[in-house]
Amino acid sequence: MAVYNLAGQRVVRLAEGVREAGSYTVRWDGRDEQGHELASGVYLYRLRAGERVQTRKLLSLR
Repeated sequence: MAVYNLAGQRVVRLAEGVREAGSYTVRWDGRDEQGHELASGVYLYRLRAGERVQTRKLLSLR
């Protein structure tokens, strides 16, 4: 699972690797991979599970 800005650039990877079936929670503190706080706004998150890929909008407010 990763978060992207609207330009399509990945800003942070939140989770990776193989997981067993089940429910999981992922939290994002609004920082990029270098630890810098990102601006409020719309971001996209992408979840890949095998061959399936889903992308959804995410609104970050500070």
